[in-house]
Parts: sequence; C-alpha cells; structure tokens
Amino acid sequence: MLLHFDRVSLPDTAQNLRAEVRTFLTRHADHLLRPNSDFSSGHDPAFSELLGSRGWVGMTWPKEYGGAERTFFERYVVTEELLAAGAPVSAHWIADRQSGPLLLRYGSAQQCARFLPDIAAGRSFFSIGMSEPNTGSDLASVRTSARRTDGGWLVNGTKLWSTDAHRNHYMVALVRTEPPSENRHAGLSQFIVELSADGVEVRPIRNMSGGEDFNEVVFTDAFVADDQVVGEPGNGWEQVTSELGYERSGPERFLSAFRVFVEFVRLIGDDPAPHEAAAIGRIASHLMTLRRMSVSVAGMLEEGKSPAVEAALVKELGNNFEKALPEIARLAAPGGLSPGSFREAFTDTLLLSPSFTLRGGTREILRGVIARGLGLR
Repeated sequence: MLLHFDRVSLPDTAQNLRAEVRTFLTRHADHLLRPNSDFSSGHDPAFSELLGSRGWVGMTWPKEYGGAERTFFERYVVTEELLAAGAPVSAHWIADRQSGPLLLRYGSAQQCARFLPDIAAGRSFFSIGMSEPNTGSDLASVRTSARRTDGGWLVNGTKLWSTDAHRNHYMVALVRTEPPSENRHAGLSQFIVELSADGVEVRPIRNMSGGEDFNEVVFTDAFVADDQVVGEPGNGWEQVTSELGYERSGPERFLSAFRVFVEFVRLIGDDPAPHEAAAIGRIASHLMTLRRMSVSVAGMLEEGKSPAVEAALVKELGNNFEKALPEIARLAAPGGLSPGSFREAFTDTLLLSPSFTLRGGTREILRGVIARGLGLR
C-alpha cells in the first residue's frame, strides 16, 4: 500500500457555512470568556445544546436519528471554526466524533433510536473506555472482563484516562468477553455503560494545573444489559479500530495549540522583525500542509473510504506540530512571556501538551500503523 491523499477543495456550501458559524460565535461570545483551542477544554453543556439546536452536532447523521444529513466537508468547517475560536466543545465532542458514528455503523436500530437523537441535540455525552492501567496503548492487552449473567453481562476491571467521565452520561467500553487466546484480537467486545449505574465508580484524576478532566473508572460487577452491547460480542477489535479512524484525522489533531499562534501574531503586530516573520512563516506552512492533508481525509470519509493509515499520519505529524508550535512562538515572541493574552494561551497549552501525543494512540502505536500500511513491518 502507498499513502494516498486526494486533492480536495472545500465546496462552496461548506465555505458559506463558515460565515454562519462565525456569526453564531460572535453572538454567543459569553461562552468564550477564556478561549482555548484544545478540544478537551471547556465543558459547557449549555453551549453544546446551542450547537445541537443549530444542527451542528451529528451533522452527517440521518435525520431519522436527529442528524442533519450534511456532508463531512460541512462538518469539517464547523469543527475548524469552533476550534479556531477556542469554543468550549468538550461536553459533546466524543459522542459527536466517535460514539455516534460507531453506533451508526455497528449499533442496532434500537440503540441508534435511543442514543443518537439526544447526542445530536447536544444533551447526551459519552466517554471513551479503551485505556487501562499497565496496558498503555496496546488495546489488545485490555483486561477489563465481562461474564454472562441473566439478561446481560457483569463487568469488572478498570479504565484509565477517561476524559470527562465524572460529568458524562455513558462510556463505550472495550472489554474482554472471552479468555485470551493466541489471537490477541479475538474475544473483545464493546459495551455502552451508564456511568451513574451501580457498580461503576468514577475517580477524577487531578492534573498539575488543578483540573480533573481525566478519570479512572472502576467496574465492580457492573451490569450491562444485552441490548447495550454494540455489534456482535467478539467483534470489538474490528469496531474499535474503525472508531479510532474517526479520532485521528480531524482538525483537532493540529489545532490544539492554535490560540498560541493567534496571540503570537497579535503580539507581533503588522511590522514583524525578520526572526518573527520567519517564525510566523514556519508555523503557517506546517499548519496549511496539515490542513490540506486533513481535508483530504474528510473527502475520503465523504466517499465512504477508510483512510486509517492516512489518518494516523495526520495525527502523528499534527501532534508533533502542536508540541513545537508553542516553543517556536515563545522563542520568537518580543518580551518573552510577559503578562498578557499570549502568555495565557501559552501556559494553558503547555499544561495540556503532555496529553497531545497520548490520546488517540501514542507515537509508537501510530508509527506502527503507518509502517504496517506501507508494508514496512
């Protein structure tokens, strides 16, 4: 296989939508008092519901499930504008980006009818249940297990780094429903778990900035009914790898540090010194290249393709860029980190940056995906 990025341009309908989103953001500026372009920042259910009322959550989904049946390009534009403005999108983010598409592809009609309309309305929020203690990004080594019981399953184990699980309603958890075998990818299943259910304990993890976005979720004989199993038991590996494709290719993979760039350019003004202009050019060239690659992946998704390797490459390069951007800007900024909007954006991003290369697959996992796709391993 060779990497392939189609040459794609956003259609006029998508570009026209951009102005509409900007007007909306100006009208609701009271929700953007401390803008941050990282998608995991800003848990604001009221803002998510405002987006849902405009049809900007679940945009590509069927209307029968509350969606708007719009294109991946239109969804891309809305996502891009929200992140660039630093809007508070974390409440609905995972449900919109991953959990909903997973249910549309593998879930039952009953599950779609039950969960998707509330997600699209910006009222139902999901967390990811993949990572576990002592497993890193090796999903095939998960040890959270489920055993059969009357009418469903009893789940035992622990999930880790589950963003916003202390505030969200559900988790799609990857669990082992059969004992491990020589085929490490066999015997895995995905369950929809209610985070407020008996036997589910959510333990927030305080980070160095004082926040509690990440969580440890412990299951102790937590009951999950048969009708909350996603797809067929044992098909979890195929499902979770397809889910990761949605997670890895969007503009959030290179825009998490965008506010630093915005404030850097504002700080410099209209007459940059040569080294300042060089820094702007370096950041902008990387940004434009990654954006072209990401839009190309959106085009492939619009055509029903599965660009898993291309998505992994966007995330790998995007994460490297997100970590480099603040340092390039800091070194070139006049006055360094003197108090002001640039310093505020820089410090916010610096505190979040350790998570950039972890979520959605570590650097090592992504490079393995790319190498296998290229036939190098």
